[in-house]
Amino acid sequence: MATPSRNAPNHKIIGTKDPAKSYTDRKSTRVVALKPSGEVAIIYVKEGNYYKLPGGGIEADESPTDAALREVKEETGAIVALRSTDYFATTEEFRFQQHQVSYCYLADVVDDAGEPCLTQEELADGFVQQWMTVNKASEAMSTVEPTTEFGCFVKERDVIVLTEAMKLVESSS
Repeated sequence: MATPSRNAPNHKIIGTKDPAKSYTDRKSTRVVALKPSGEVAIIYVKEGNYYKLPGGGIEADESPTDAALREVKEETGAIVALRSTDYFATTEEFRFQQHQVSYCYLADVVDDAGEPCLTQEELADGFVQQWMTVNKASEAMSTVEPTTEFGCFVKERDVIVLTEAMKLVESSS
């Protein structure tokens, strides 16, 4: 898997690497999934009071694009088509004992009739999938006040990802 360039214009670093800490590496995906109506999939997480974009960890046997498609289906029930197999942005997070790189994709919703298939942890955290206009999603994600440090990291990351995706959509219109 390609390593993101720290000098790329769409590469954002969140948090500060502490040279005294040992970090566990994690690769993940984030997806901005758009309906033809202009609505975007976002997930409200009750435990921690924050919104997130669909996405999650890349498993050992899958590519980032396969992980992106799987995560959207699991968390929203939707089937999407990626606009490109190349990611449009990356985020690099240093949080707790983890160093996470997220590969970010823009996708079009092909079918949203499915139901989410959440893990027990996601159910316990109170994941609620929603469709909102991009502006409403951006406002909700930007103004929410997370109650956990983890939620603050997710808020910062996903606001960046949604903003970069909308710049891409506007520039291609």
